[in-house]
Amino acid sequence: MAPEIAALESALDAAEHDARTLVAGLTAADGLWRPAPGAWSIAECLDHLATANRIYVAAMRPSAVEARARGRLRRRPALPGTIGGWFVRSLEPPVTRRMRAPRAIVPRQAPALADALAGFLDSHEATRVFLREFADIDLYGVLFPNPFIPGLRFSLATGLHVIPAHERRHLWQAWRVRRAMSSHGGE
Repeated sequence: MAPEIAALESALDAAEHDARTLVAGLTAADGLWRPAPGAWSIAECLDHLATANRIYVAAMRPSAVEARARGRLRRRPALPGTIGGWFVRSLEPPVTRRMRAPRAIVPRQAPALADALAGFLDSHEATRVFLREFADIDLYGVLFPNPFIPGLRFSLATGLHVIPAHERRHLWQAWRVRRAMSSHGGE
């Protein structure tokens, strides 16, 4: 397995460990606690990530399938280019600039914590399947339409790196919710 593909798999493993640690010992009510009106709960952060991951992988699949059919095999490492790299870095915590979530990935209202975690973990399995299935194609050179920004196309490599960066952003957010809950007498 190429080093950058292995690093993506490791990033998924780290996010899963982080999410499980995050929810350990929380009740269903704790998972829905919000630090302020309009803020997201821990369950909503996980639900948002699960939905975003599923939509992103589904958007990448047709381009990957077509690349495979055309014999577009790996030519260089599956790393983002200059613009894609900038976009990936912009998602990393600590969050200094808030972004409004596209309507398609706004979390469900009050999802059950256990369901949100299960959906998050399931989305990782779909991402792993994609990685393993298409690791040998030209992930750097094949583009797909970004499902959230009309008219923007990213390389499959950029899309794959967006997923863990986006997860780190919202897991950081969820940890801040947990710390706020602790300081307000929750847990």
